[in-house]
Amino acid sequence: MKRSRLFDPREYLEWRPDPALVAEYARRIEADPERGRTVAALGRDDLLRLYRDLLLTRLHDIALKRWVRTGVISKAWLGTGEEAVTVGCSAALDPGRDLALPMIRNAGALHMMGMPLADMFRGYLATPDSPTGGRDLHIGRTSAEGAGVLQPISHMGTSATVAAGAAIAFRKRGRVALTWIGDGAARTAAAHEGLVVAAALGVPAVFVIQNNQVALGTRLDQHTAGDLNALPEVYGLPRRTCDGNNVLDVYAATKQAVDFCRAGEGPAVLVADTFRMGGHATHDEAEARATFDDALFTAWGKRDPIGLYEEHLKGLGLTANELKATEEQAEGDIEAAAAEALTSRELEHDPRRAWYEGITEGGVLHGLDLRPS
Repeated sequence: MKRSRLFDPREYLEWRPDPALVAEYARRIEADPERGRTVAALGRDDLLRLYRDLLLTRLHDIALKRWVRTGVISKAWLGTGEEAVTVGCSAALDPGRDLALPMIRNAGALHMMGMPLADMFRGYLATPDSPTGGRDLHIGRTSAEGAGVLQPISHMGTSATVAAGAAIAFRKRGRVALTWIGDGAARTAAAHEGLVVAAALGVPAVFVIQNNQVALGTRLDQHTAGDLNALPEVYGLPRRTCDGNNVLDVYAATKQAVDFCRAGEGPAVLVADTFRMGGHATHDEAEARATFDDALFTAWGKRDPIGLYEEHLKGLGLTANELKATEEQAEGDIEAAAAEALTSRELEHDPRRAWYEGITEGGVLHGLDLRPS
């Protein structure tokens, strides 16, 4: 993919594939026979769709960063370097029936679960026609329009309790709830409570511990003792881990977990190791660079999840023209969506829109059926 000198991390600007890392990318999938079979079942179109979703997720963040630099918005929370965790997990869900509960850094889940790209931008602009009517950039949509996304929660870790609650209603319905939890948030009381309840009741929920090595500005080695990869075993669940920069490994591991839950075997916890190639938000990138040694940025910069996947696809025989066409389509879609969202700033604010109605009769919250099964 093309690199942006204005908006990409400096480690990505002159990115070149490391042959050892490219070989490791394939070996990681082959090491687990079940994951290998899951990936082997993906067709050419499936592989290109994953590439498109990775690109859309990265380009969405680049567009937001451009808006920050040009004064359209004041700040943005980006997932640069972590795209494979979002895309791989979301690809394993069924947007028509499953529920995703992302963190704000998992914005790619929104478009993958059915939300229009323009609405993702409207959420940051707080326009009257944004998914929340301009009230909050924590956006989601669980209505009959087809997107199964419950908006993020500012208090980290609390999505675990909400996911457990939704999954209680999903039992015997073949539906699964999936949420992402940061490495720091995994140490909060709310996350622990949600995981304990989910494990005790055997609900169909997947909890993805997105270990990006830092909680706000506190490094992993400062806020966690012991092996974070062993966390699933704490709750009596099988140890599941994946390479968070390998979208195929993330997808296959999540598919295993989703199938496990859909079969009524209970919840699953998946630990995905990755790295945040920036600040907590666009306002503190310099502080993030000071938090870690430069060598860590260099090492993870070589493991760019889009660059490595692109090289893997070339090794599978996908052509340069196929990859270029996919990239050009993604670029066009993002630019069109951003432009469409900007026109929404001209709308008059109407607080009487349907999404303000909150809880409706019959126990349906914005289209999410929470009535007991």
